[in-house]
Amino acid sequence: MKDDERFLTSPEVARRLGISERSLSRLRETGGGPPFVKIGRRVAYNPASLTDWTLRLERESAVGTGPDQ
Repeated sequence: MKDDERFLTSPEVARRLGISERSLSRLRETGGGPPFVKIGRRVAYNPASLTDWTLRLERESAVGTGPDQ
């Protein structure tokens, strides 16, 4: 498996998103965060799913913005 295909850890994802690990944990608890999987007790993130999630947030943020809003 290439390095860019491996699952990411919570600290890696928090760092990429620029948030604390605790904030990422809260997002998991409330269902508002990026998709994740549990592997045993470990939480892991698929890099492709993380990218899709952030792109979806960008699109949702762009809706309703503009000079008329």
